[in-house]
Amino acid sequence: MFTRYMKKAVFPGSFDPITLGHVDIIKRALPLFDEIIIAIGINADKKYMFSLSERINYLKKTFAKESKISIDSYEGLTVNYCQKINAAFILRGLRNPADFEFEKAIAVTNRKLSGIETVFLLTSAETSFISSSIVRDIIRNGGDASTLMPEAIL
Repeated sequence: MFTRYMKKAVFPGSFDPITLGHVDIIKRALPLFDEIIIAIGINADKKYMFSLSERINYLKKTFAKESKISIDSYEGLTVNYCQKINAAFILRGLRNPADFEFEKAIAVTNRKLSGIETVFLLTSAETSFISSSIVRDIIRNGGDASTLMPEAIL
């Protein structure tokens, strides 16, 4: 178990791309934690629209003025990454009941494996419909997704 001096949370995801839904969850979580690490999980079997360096750059630009936020990437289990950096919490956003059922199973497993707690925040009504997969589909088909993403990407 960790010595818990700081309330450090990891917000894991692919962020391919980051959306206003992600931004909403992160900004609303800032008062809850001393530090939030936005951690891009790398999956060698997944094909991404944006490169890892592009995604890191978008995140850094989006949160440049937030001193409590850092950006990183990792491979493997999220709980192993959390243990490596001494983070006691995983932050996740929930858009709908299906998200909850999926995320609950992962959260319970993570707690059983490592003792790391998952903190869920509900997305705001204004962003609850946004997903990275929808944004990618709009971009792939030549649509305008600018109202769904932070300005740093545009």
